[in-house]
Amino acid sequence: MLTAAASATQIRHYQRLWLYGLCALIFTFLIVPCVLIVPMSFSASNYLEFPPRAWSLRWYREFFDSAEWMDALWLSLRVAGLTTLIATPIGTAAAYGLSQMPERLTKPLRLSFLLPMIVPNILVAIGVFFVFAKLGLNNTVTGLVLVGIMLALPFVLVTVSSGLQSFDGNLERAARSLGATRLKAFLTVTVPQIKSSIAAGALFAFVAAFDEVVIALYISSGENSTLPRRMFANIRDQVDPLVAAVSSVLVVASIVLLLIVQIAKRPEKGAAR
Repeated sequence: MLTAAASATQIRHYQRLWLYGLCALIFTFLIVPCVLIVPMSFSASNYLEFPPRAWSLRWYREFFDSAEWMDALWLSLRVAGLTTLIATPIGTAAAYGLSQMPERLTKPLRLSFLLPMIVPNILVAIGVFFVFAKLGLNNTVTGLVLVGIMLALPFVLVTVSSGLQSFDGNLERAARSLGATRLKAFLTVTVPQIKSSIAAGALFAFVAAFDEVVIALYISSGENSTLPRRMFANIRDQVDPLVAAVSSVLVVASIVLLLIVQIAKRPEKGAAR
């Protein structure tokens, strides 16, 4: 097996052992922290410890029975959901518009859309805090959604733009030549072809809005604290396994969400064949 060709260049698998080893190390570095928090979340101790000396569901019960943690969870879900519903169509429209423009104009416009991804979040947080203070949007759901949209748009734009690059524009032009308007041609011809990219962009938008903590530390507090902000406060002030239990729930939810997305893609691949 190691002597089999690994690519069209006839490079053998054994010649890529160093690359496989490097990938395994990177994979381990990324996965191990996520794996370690799961057993720590079942600890009966009052502090984070690994391995746990005693096992218990105490911290899961405390999480689901706590009104404060549940309020933070539903707030984060609501903000992420609203962000996804707004950022996905805006980012898709922006990606489509940029794909139809001359290249000399797309570069500065694309860069402006990507700025929230490039600029450090701490700088964005300071700017957003002072702007929202003038507008009265600090510590409001509206302010959190606006921040989520700003952070999610680059992910939707990049993902949908990638799908548009592999899409055959002649199909849309054919539909328009048969009498369809640009909007109808886009919705009936283009969108079905790039729906996987749109779904991926929506998923990234949801995660970007849900996981944001740096800006949330500046513009949310009290009853409008998001789940990541409350987790950060827990790590700073208490350091108990409750945050490990919350993290484990989020890890499982993320895995389930990714599996649903992968399963949803299968019929599309079968239809393409």
